[in-house]
Amino acid sequence: MPPDNNTTVTKSSDLILKLKQSVVEFSGYGLLLLIGIFFCRIIELILFQFAQSLPFGFIELLSKGFIIDILFWLYLLLPASLLFVALSLINLKAAKIIFNVLFVLFFSFNLQFIYYHKTSLVLLGSDLFGYSINDITQTVGASGVLALGTIIFFIVFIALIIAGLLFLKPKLKLNFVFSAVLISIGLPFFLLGGISDLKPKYDQDFANNLIVNKSQHFYNAAIDYVTQTTYKPDIYADNYLNQLERRVAQQGKFEYQYPQYPFLHEAETNDVLSPFFKQRSKKPNLVFIVVEGLGRAFTNDEAYLGNFTPFLDSLSKQSLYFKNFLSNGGRTFAVLPSLLGSEPFAQNGFLALQEKMPKQLSLLNILQKNGYSNSFYYGGDASFDNMSGYLKLNKTTNILDEKSFPNSYSKLPEFGGFSWGYADADLYDYYLNKSTDDTLAAPRLDVLLTVTTHSPFKLKDQAKYNELFESHLTTLRLNAQELKQRQNFADEFATVLYADESLKNLFKKYSKRADFGNTIFFITGDHRIPEIPLSTKIDRYHVPLIVYSPMLQKTKEISAISSHFDVAPSVLRYLSNSYGIPLPRQTSFLSKGLDTVSTFRNIHQIPLMQTKTDLVDFVSETYHLNGNQLFQLYPNLYEEPITDETKKEELLTAFADFKRRNQQIAEGRPLVPDSLVIKYAQ
Repeated sequence: MPPDNNTTVTKSSDLILKLKQSVVEFSGYGLLLLIGIFFCRIIELILFQFAQSLPFGFIELLSKGFIIDILFWLYLLLPASLLFVALSLINLKAAKIIFNVLFVLFFSFNLQFIYYHKTSLVLLGSDLFGYSINDITQTVGASGVLALGTIIFFIVFIALIIAGLLFLKPKLKLNFVFSAVLISIGLPFFLLGGISDLKPKYDQDFANNLIVNKSQHFYNAAIDYVTQTTYKPDIYADNYLNQLERRVAQQGKFEYQYPQYPFLHEAETNDVLSPFFKQRSKKPNLVFIVVEGLGRAFTNDEAYLGNFTPFLDSLSKQSLYFKNFLSNGGRTFAVLPSLLGSEPFAQNGFLALQEKMPKQLSLLNILQKNGYSNSFYYGGDASFDNMSGYLKLNKTTNILDEKSFPNSYSKLPEFGGFSWGYADADLYDYYLNKSTDDTLAAPRLDVLLTVTTHSPFKLKDQAKYNELFESHLTTLRLNAQELKQRQNFADEFATVLYADESLKNLFKKYSKRADFGNTIFFITGDHRIPEIPLSTKIDRYHVPLIVYSPMLQKTKEISAISSHFDVAPSVLRYLSNSYGIPLPRQTSFLSKGLDTVSTFRNIHQIPLMQTKTDLVDFVSETYHLNGNQLFQLYPNLYEEPITDETKKEELLTAFADFKRRNQQIAEGRPLVPDSLVIKYAQ
């Protein structure tokens, strides 16, 4: 029997009525979303105002932040309304419950993103997905997010959001026409991706990061990570490389001739270090000291924030001092494989491969094969970032972390119930007590990694180093504005002064040991402290490298650019040429070695991984590619954006070639043949 026309009309009318009702209901959510986003913006700037200082006026930052927030809000309107309407047509009550929960979650996460940025001065993005639950728990705990005052603040904030849903949202609802117009306004912004060109920008990264909407940044980064839109290399890169072969800067680039081994190449033989060292009858001890967060911005002469490391400054004048040196990672996850193995990043950092890390040739396992005793000393938990897994794979004899420290040592002050571990002075004291100074014993490779200069920047004798910080400021000849800026980061700079003093005491004690005259020290940072505002994109990676030893027969200040990737190849060639350590004719090292010329130049191609999921930086010649923006590099690694499409295309192509090979390692390709590992490292 044909359907009753009246029944059909009734159903259609009911559907239209439900549709109108859901559109009207959504208008309340839409307007409350805008108010909530504005409320979060005000809270963010107030938090920054009290925690440090704002780079520009409150009203200026607020107005520019509001513009970005409005664009984000307009972008969200259409998809949010479609979701709500779809749910409402099924069950309006259920739709309201779901959206209430989503609202609370959205603003709870947004506040956490804001608080993370306030604490670390780093925008939280897809790097969150590169860490284990244990790593996240430790990092969050040590940052003080779980402190009582912060928890109370979060509870009050969530209560206000809930109150807004219960009492304010019903009063914000518009009639159907205005509700439909509201949703329609969001259509072009959604289709155009939020119209990023309309967003205000500053020259300073610190100011730009401050006005960015933290939720928008996180969710965009998360989507990019899931879809890998920022990681996939150009599928035509091979052909394009051939076309550009005569124009692409080939310095630092190897000829890769083995498709099954993406980074395997003929080994370099040039030894740049031997001319600087006196020959000894016994192989030298090697001591690598990696200082957490040690950036050039506040280290030694010409540091643009001022020299907060007077001892290291004096030591650098008795050393090989690389002043334009780069870490290859913006976090600690990259330092061990970069510095000791010149190894690629894979998908989320080489260490994140866990048990799937390919067999490799490194400074650790090659020297262990040749009679060295290898040890790693760390004031924290060596399982963090899977450092211990990497060290074990590379035949490290002794892994000594916080679990190894005797009860006579006490940890750094807890913050929110967490502590990163033991202070630098305790680490060095423990190291001196554990390591042998017997000149007849086997040569040693010792790697020390510190934790004190890490958030939350708490010291046992805080008052002493706060006073030292204030006293040190008087020696820096700062103007009033600079003085205030430094004082906003008193805790950070106090820990840097502490770290420098701890190194001074370490060298004072070590110099009395019998093995001092046959030891080479390498001092560098894993990355630059991000909690002190960065001046440029490259600033995050700019660290010193100081090579000091009583064996040095001449010193040198080196302005050429090198990176952590260059250290292991150069040290191995030095030991091979001077002490006969056998090396393979083929290797997978990512670099040809340190450049020791005194003039400013770059002969390397240097990929840099900002976080575990952000491989967005590449340096070639004196150019730095960050995402799609090209920068010109100058001495002391100052940089400024430039427009040079030809040069940018060259760097993009070379970077894509690296990314493709790097991805092959992530997918399980080997670094080197097993035969090389067996012969030279087992």
